[in-house]
Amino acid sequence: MCRSIQPLHNYEPPTTADEVTAAALQYVRKISGMTRPARVNQAAFDAAVHQIAVTTQELLNSLVISGEIYPLEGKLRD
Repeated sequence: MCRSIQPLHNYEPPTTADEVTAAALQYVRKISGMTRPARVNQAAFDAAVHQIAVTTQELLNSLVISGEIYPLEGKLRD
C-alpha cells in the first residue's frame, strides 16, 4: 500500500477536486512506476489519472458519514 496517500473522506472542510486529482496522480505514478511518462504513454497516463479522480470523487460523494467529522487543516493542507 502506498503509505503517503492520505484518507480523503470524513473531513471538514471537504476534500477539494485538486486534492482528489493529486491523490489519483500519486496512485497512478505508484502503480505505473513512472513519475513522468514518456510521450508515447502520456495519453494513457492522463486518462488513468482522470478516470481514477472521477471515480474517487463519486465514491466520496456517495459515502455516508457515520461518526465524527475531522478537521482537515493540518492533515493534508499543510
